[in-house]
Amino acid sequence: MKRIITIAGSNSQKSINKRLLNYTSGLLENVEIISIDFNDYVLPIYGVDFETENGIPPAVKRLDRLFDTADGFMISLAEHNGSYAAVFKNTIDWLSRVNMKIWREKPMLLMATSPGARGGATVLESARGYFPYMGANITDTFSLPSFYDHFIEDEINDDNLKEYIYFKVSSFQRSIKS
Repeated sequence: MKRIITIAGSNSQKSINKRLLNYTSGLLENVEIISIDFNDYVLPIYGVDFETENGIPPAVKRLDRLFDTADGFMISLAEHNGSYAAVFKNTIDWLSRVNMKIWREKPMLLMATSPGARGGATVLESARGYFPYMGANITDTFSLPSFYDHFIEDEINDDNLKEYIYFKVSSFQRSIKS
């Protein structure tokens, strides 16, 4: 069975990106979902001086080993001031110290949502340009605008957006079977 690692790019207990990710990963068939919660991997802020004095934190090594087992990644990024949430950026900075190709050239469905009409488009665009340098094989992207208008009772309620995400998930599912 294929293993998909899901990551909501936030450490918020009420993350809307986590809600979108849970819904979207639930559309996959015959896969094992491994959900990463950054609250289970609390890390010091990356700095070369800290790394020199203390080495790589054990939590980073655990995450790196877990990433080795993935057949694909589904990521939904929170957008903070037009960029990644600090916890997400810090985690990928640490992971890159173990393996610069942190995404292992595995298929990735990259998503974002926000309460606003752009749906995290700025962070999504940034990640789309940056992640391939870190070994991402981005098969597709999806942005859900105006989360609280389009995501009701734990599902997308807009028929066009729902059809669009089904298409994206189906494409991702095919990419992990290759």
